[in-house]
Amino acid sequence: MAEHPLELITSRRNPLVAHLRALHQPRGRREQGLLLLEGTHLLQEVLRLGLRPERIVATPSWLERHGRLLGSTAGPVQPVAEPVLAAAATTDSPDGVLLTLAAGALPSASGGGRFVLALDQLQDPGNLGTLLRTALAAGVEEVWLGGGADPWQPKVLRASAGAALALPLRREADRHGLMALLERAAAGGHQLVATLVEGSGAETIPYWQLDWTRPTVLLLGNEGAGLHADLADLASHRVTIPHSSAVESLNVAVAAGPLLLERWRQQQRP
Repeated sequence: MAEHPLELITSRRNPLVAHLRALHQPRGRREQGLLLLEGTHLLQEVLRLGLRPERIVATPSWLERHGRLLGSTAGPVQPVAEPVLAAAATTDSPDGVLLTLAAGALPSASGGGRFVLALDQLQDPGNLGTLLRTALAAGVEEVWLGGGADPWQPKVLRASAGAALALPLRREADRHGLMALLERAAAGGHQLVATLVEGSGAETIPYWQLDWTRPTVLLLGNEGAGLHADLADLASHRVTIPHSSAVESLNVAVAAGPLLLERWRQQQRP
């Protein structure tokens, strides 16, 4: 167990609370160069990945139950009273531990992965977190983001169950930056795959008929508007996910599941 000789903080007016609450917002994360992670599971993921927290903030009761998780590489531990932890957390019922992590410690995308997920203006943090977890399970090597939700905000980190810490990410300011990445990938031999709704008028094939084992970038669009036309025009292949006409389209995080895992399935074939 890591040593935590620091004095227990009992006041919600302590400067540490403001320091942690600033990390709820993109500006605070940029200025401090830190991410805020909440909960025992994310701490376990951080330690499993060999990352060193900048600071761990925990209640005495959490330290009694889980202190054995904290080895010599876990980072400084600051004990705080439960109301202090609640004031610093983004969740309504924190489980007793928060940690900060240097943003620079996370892997970054080089732009050269053989299997890439490219997301255009995805807005919902829950969707983004779910997508990142599915991408990691499917063997995606890089994720490129054209604006949209911040992948390092606490909601995304929780929804991804730690996948956002393991995946090399690259976030462009807008769609134009993403388009430049896609054009370079196409020039380098990647197939660019867009997913369209059946009956859209474009020539499509069911997703399982595509050879996913080739170097591939899968493009997925915004929850409301879908994939922007400028990005769809770059696609070398267009696929559909056949489904019942009872619904017009699938949630983007749901649709990503069969698409991303199809590559894995094809790679397992004799």
